[in-house]
Amino acid sequence: MSVTGRVRCWYQGRGERARYREQVRAGRRAGEEQDDVGPAPSGFTLLPWLLMGMGSFSNLFQGETPNPWVGGLGLLTFNSLYIYVVFRAFDPRARTAASTRGALVLMGAVTCGLALGYGGNWLNFFPLLGLAVGTVARGRWLGRAGVALALLGGATAVVREDWKDAIGVAYGTLLSTLVTAAILSLSQAVRELRAAREELARRAVEEERLRFSRDLHDLLGHTLSVVVVKAEAARRLAPRDLDAALAQVTDIEAVGRQALTEIREAVTGYREGSLPAELDRARSALRAADVEPVLSQSGPPLAPQTAALLGWVVREAVTNVVRHSGARRCEIVVAGDGDRVRLTVTDDGRGGGGCADGGGPCGTGLTGLRERLAAAGGSLTAGPGTHGGFTVTAELPADGPATAPHDPSRTDSGGLPPAAAPVGPSGPTLSP
Repeated sequence: MSVTGRVRCWYQGRGERARYREQVRAGRRAGEEQDDVGPAPSGFTLLPWLLMGMGSFSNLFQGETPNPWVGGLGLLTFNSLYIYVVFRAFDPRARTAASTRGALVLMGAVTCGLALGYGGNWLNFFPLLGLAVGTVARGRWLGRAGVALALLGGATAVVREDWKDAIGVAYGTLLSTLVTAAILSLSQAVRELRAAREELARRAVEEERLRFSRDLHDLLGHTLSVVVVKAEAARRLAPRDLDAALAQVTDIEAVGRQALTEIREAVTGYREGSLPAELDRARSALRAADVEPVLSQSGPPLAPQTAALLGWVVREAVTNVVRHSGARRCEIVVAGDGDRVRLTVTDDGRGGGGCADGGGPCGTGLTGLRERLAAAGGSLTAGPGTHGGFTVTAELPADGPATAPHDPSRTDSGGLPPAAAPVGPSGPTLSP
C-alpha cells in the first residue's frame, strides 16, 4: 500500500470514530438508550497483533539470529505485507483483488522461509499469517484455508522443532484464522442489522407522516367546506331571517369545535367513528349547500373498520360534491350482500375526469382513500356517471379487511399503526 493510501485509511478510521462518538453524544443528549457496538473495525484493529513477532525482533536485537540482515529483511517484508493485507481486507473490492491474494501467497512464502531458517519464535508468524488470511477469506474457502495453513505450520514446526511445538503452532494457526473471520463477520452482521433497523424506523416515521397528512386533508378539507357553505347560508339568511342565520352560525361553531377535537385525536392517532354519523353529517352539509340529499342503506351490519373506511369515503365524496360539482341532487347508497359491501355516491353536477384502481389521475383525497381501501382488500373508482354528473364507488369486504390482524406494535392497512388506521370521526349530528 502506498503512503497516500495509508494516510487515506488513517483519516477514514479517524472519521469513523469521530462520527461514532458524535452519535453517542447525540443519543445521550436525547435520552436514548444506545446499543454500544463501537466504531467499525479497521486495519488499525489488527495492528497490535504484530507484537507476536517481538520475540523474533528480540533475537535479532540480541544477535541470537544467524544472518541477521536476512532475518531483518524477512521481518520487515512480513510486517509490510501484513499491514498491506489487513487494511485492504476492510474494502470489499480490495479484499477480493488479485493483488491482495498475491500478497497473502508472498506472506506464506516469507513465513515458511523464516520458520524453516530460524525456528523458535519465528514459528509465531504462522498464527499471524492465519489472522491475515481470516480477514480476507470468506465462505467455503475459509475452512479449507484454515486447515491448510494449520497443516503447513504444523509440518514446518515438526521439521524445525518437535511434534509438541507442531501441535501448538497448528492449533494457534487454525484458531487465529477461524476466530478472526468469525468476529469480523459477526461485526459486519451486527452493523447491517443496525442499519436495517434504522431504515425501518425511518420508514415508520415517513408512513406516520403520510398517515397524518392524509387524515389532516380529510378532516380539514371536509370541515372547512362545511364552514364555508354554512357561512354563505348565514350571510344569505341574515337580511330576512335572523333566527335561521343564527342557527347556521351555531352550526359553524359546533363544526369548529368538532374539528378541534378531531385534529387532537388525529395527532394522537386514535379515532373512532361510524358510517351513520358520517351519513348524518353528509346530509347536513348537502342541505346547507342547497343540494338535495338522498340516502339509502341496506344489508347486514358492517364490521367496525369497514364502516369506518366507508365513512371516510362518504366524507371525501360529499366534500367534493359541495366544493366542485355544482350539483342539485346527491344520492348516497350503501348496499351489502353478506360478503361485500358497496358504497355509491352519485351527483348530477358537472362531472369531470375520473380515476380507478388501475390508474388514472385522482385528487389527493381520493388517491389516499384508494390506497387505504386497496390495503383493506377493497377498491375505489371515481368518474363521470352514465347519465351525467359524477360517481364514486367503493367496495370492501363486509366482515372487515382481508388481511389478518397485526400485532399492535406493527403497522396495519396502508402502513398505518392500528391505532392510527383510517376511521371516521364521530360527533354530533349537524342540521341546518
